[in-house]
Amino acid sequence: MFHLVAMAASAGGLSALAAVLEKLPRDFPLPIAVVQHVDPDHESFLAGILGRRTKLRVMQGEDGARLDAGTVYVAPPGTHMEVEAAEDGAHIRLMRSEPVHFLRPSADRLFVSAAAECSPVLAVVLTGNGSDGAFGTQAIKAAGGTVIAQSEASAQFVGMPHAAIATGVVDYVLPLIEIAPALLRLTARSDDDF
Repeated sequence: MFHLVAMAASAGGLSALAAVLEKLPRDFPLPIAVVQHVDPDHESFLAGILGRRTKLRVMQGEDGARLDAGTVYVAPPGTHMEVEAAEDGAHIRLMRSEPVHFLRPSADRLFVSAAAECSPVLAVVLTGNGSDGAFGTQAIKAAGGTVIAQSEASAQFVGMPHAAIATGVVDYVLPLIEIAPALLRLTARSDDDF
């Protein structure tokens, strides 16, 4: 049984995230933590935009907020968003520590913390330049999680999905339109299904 969906995107990510989230029902059984690379010097309207495209509750991540099922938490601009276990469930931890590969927020920071604090985790790597998330997918997989990468053919920018796939730990390489259905199957399955 998975405890969290952790998603990462960069260039082209707004439309890719919307395409996945709009297909998920209001009663989706897990929280979803999202790192989307945005300009760190400007206010982000990403949570509001995504919130109009999905039945899920969407909010910008706040330090200490508990991760609740059916809610999407978007990393704030210029801030790392990590996951921390607590007695009452997993919570968000926000940090303005050093960028990772020039990026803050970093998908790797989210993925590694999620793997350590609330495994097993479902990780999704969507369109984007660079290799952010590739290291973190290895942590997710090593901790018993499952990794989905957007197919390069369906990605607007192939860097991030390609880097994740190149690690050899990706379980499913899927066209964008098949990612939400896969999340629904994986979160509804028994251990022998899919």
